[in-house]
Formats: sequence, structure tokens, C-alpha cells
Amino acid sequence: MTTVAFHTLGCKVNHYETEGIWNHFKEQGYERVDFDHKSDVYVINTCTVTNTGDKKSRQTIRRAIRKNPDAVICVTGCYAQTSPDEILEIPGVDVVVGTQDRKKMIDYIEQSKQERGPINGVGKIMKTREFEEMDVPVFTDRTRASLKIQEGCNNFCTFCIIPWARGLLRSRKPEDVMNQAQQLVDAGYKEIVLTGIHTAGYGEDMKDYNFAQLLRDLENNIKGLKRIRISSIEASQITDEVIEVLDQSEKIVRHLHIPLQSGSDTVLKRMRRKYTTAFYKQKIDKIKKALPGLAITSDVIVGFPGETEEEFMETFNFIKEIGYSELHVFPYSKRTGTPAARMKDQVDDDTKNERVHRLIELSNQLAKEYASKYEGEVLEVIPEEHSKEDPDSNIYVGYTDNYLKVKLEATEDMIGKIVRVKITKAGYPYNEGQFVRVMDDATMDEVSLSS
Repeated sequence: MTTVAFHTLGCKVNHYETEGIWNHFKEQGYERVDFDHKSDVYVINTCTVTNTGDKKSRQTIRRAIRKNPDAVICVTGCYAQTSPDEILEIPGVDVVVGTQDRKKMIDYIEQSKQERGPINGVGKIMKTREFEEMDVPVFTDRTRASLKIQEGCNNFCTFCIIPWARGLLRSRKPEDVMNQAQQLVDAGYKEIVLTGIHTAGYGEDMKDYNFAQLLRDLENNIKGLKRIRISSIEASQITDEVIEVLDQSEKIVRHLHIPLQSGSDTVLKRMRRKYTTAFYKQKIDKIKKALPGLAITSDVIVGFPGETEEEFMETFNFIKEIGYSELHVFPYSKRTGTPAARMKDQVDDDTKNERVHRLIELSNQLAKEYASKYEGEVLEVIPEEHSKEDPDSNIYVGYTDNYLKVKLEATEDMIGKIVRVKITKAGYPYNEGQFVRVMDDATMDEVSLSS
């Protein structure tokens, strides 16, 4: 039996797609082995969001070649899409496929075995208008299932290469989303994370269907689904209709990731983000009113070209004003090929790092403040894995619907189930919880362990 090994770099979408590619290999009779083992075929799913992403991708490709020089090395993903020639220059690479046409990968692998020459299967992504259907009926290593609903982005922010790696926005057919959602729930997943490159832009390329309708349909039509999580939503996508759906929903969780990138209007303009801080704040106020207790997480880029101390403090104070439950803070990283990389007034690394630390401290403080509101409360947690920090104990780690990370004493069979847990000690990054009861599936009645 031919073996295949996968390595995924980058985002949730890449992880989803690796599962989709593996599904295709599995149908063709391949056996999957660990990436550190010797394999007949290696598939490296690359990232190109920063220059470091490119570098890590190249290192991983070389690692696979060293592991088995006779293996077929197949490189896919965003770096493959933007720089196929660069990858093909690495001796030992056999097949390069971008962010489309992944179904042709096995044919290319067979072809390269016969022809003994490298194959460039990368097409023109900007011309692609169809969503590439890739079913993932079950995930190899997750208790939360991702469901990719759209591809591409039309925004062209000045720091971002992704539209060139992923193409323009295109949505998955609603019936395909529904079919896969039902498959995932039937496979035992209680929570589905809707994901994409510009997730809540879903439907912008459709005439009479949009993201709010998709959420409604998932809620009403998928039997047995307990939780819907939106991986990311832009402030501009929080329409009144979306707010209404969130307000009425029993299944959409109390957590939204709403990227900010900067809390300074002058920086936002240089980034070519399509909102002002006033617009963003207005949307947040509206959504907090509809969903009390909502956890809002966000991304922030620090040290964008030209960022002054004054602009940084505008961001710092704006973040305080919004009151996020957690932030992902990134120092600005030059990405060759983007307008921001060519901008004057690049901020030096020391200033960037110092600002990053200040924001991380603020984020930790805000996270603790948010978590402390739930001390003593009973929340629903899905245990995901055994605690890596306490390997010899029966401590497990999982997330509440509002994205608090909780450590609790549990048993192996609770993984992936919805469990009621009392938060005994709030903190960050972990909260401590005490098991109360498992929620029974059939009726969602509460069943205590003793019964």
C-alpha cells in the first residue's frame, strides 16, 4: 500500500484543506503515516502570510526530502500559489499545486513518477470564480470540526498577500454546506466552526442568499447540531440582519472574533482597511446590546509602517475602551510584494517588540477581567484533550461557548461531549472548573454522572 504523510503550516483553512486532500488520497487507497516517518509521498501544505511563512515552508520541504530522497514531494497551499518557480528550484520537489485543483494532485503524482520531472500544476487564481468542493466528513485530530464555507478575499489590505494567494471571494453552495454540516454532526461533532478566508463575506457573490440566511439554515436544518462558532467576522459584515440572527439563535455561541488591526484611523487608512474606529465601535455597541456577555477577540498589528507613539496610544486606548476578552497581537512583518513592504518609515524591531509587550500585557489584563465575571457560574464546556501540562493527572482542557479555556477533572469518554462545569477560579490563560454533569444527547436533559 502506498503511504502518504502530511504537514500543514498556517491557518485553520489550511488545516481543513489538508483533511480534504487526505480524504481524496484515502479514497484512492493510500495509507496515512506520520510526517516524521518514512513515506512514499509527502504533501506539504504551505503558508505565505509573512516572509517567515515562506521560510518555514521551505525548511519543511527540505525536511521531507531528507527523510526519504526517493519519495514524491508534493507542495501545495498559499506559498505554492504565489511562488511556484521558487519551490521548483528546490532539488527534490516533484509536484507543485496551488490553492485550486487539489483533486488533480494524485494524477500529477503518478505523472511525475513516470516522467521523472517536476510538474507545475499552479493555475491563474485571479481568474477562478468557482468554489472548489472538498468534503471533510470527519477530522483526524480535532474535537471541534471546521467547515469551510468560502474562499478568497476582495479587500486588498496593503499588508496582505492573501488575495494573490487565494483569489477573489467565492462562496460554497448552500446545499453543499448543509450536506457537510450534517455529515459532521452525524460523525459525532457537537460544535462546528465556520471558516474561510473572509468567512462572513459568504454570499457576497450570490444574488439572493447571504451569510445571515446560511446561519439560519444551519440552525434550523441540521439535526443534532449544538454549537455554531463563526471563526471570524469583519465589522462591516455585522449587518442588522446578522445581529438579529445572533440575537434569536439558540446555537451560535457567545463569542465573535472581530479583527481590528489598528485602533488609529490614520493607520487604518494606510492599511486600506474599510472602516474607521467610530464605525467599528458603533457595530460593537450594537452587537453587545443584542448579546450581553459576548466575548470579543481580535487581531492587532503593531508597528505598521509609519506608526508613531501617538498612533500606537490611540490603538492602546481604543482596545481598552472596547474591552476585548483576548487579543492576538502581531508585530508588523514585511511581506514582499505588498504595498506596505515598500512604504517609507518602517518601524524598527526594538520599538515594535516594546509595543507588542505593552499590548500583550493589556490583553492579559482584559482577559482576566472578562473571565472573572464568570467565577462561580456554571457554563457548558466541551473537553477537547488531556492537559499537556499535567500528563499524569485526569485533568482535561476544553472551551466554554464564550471561549474561556477551562481545566477540569474529567474522564476520557467526556472528550467531545457537552459538560456542565462550575468555574471555581477565573484566570488567564486557564480557568479552573469543577465538573457538574454531562448533558445527555438524546433529550439534552441534564444527567448526573451517578445515574
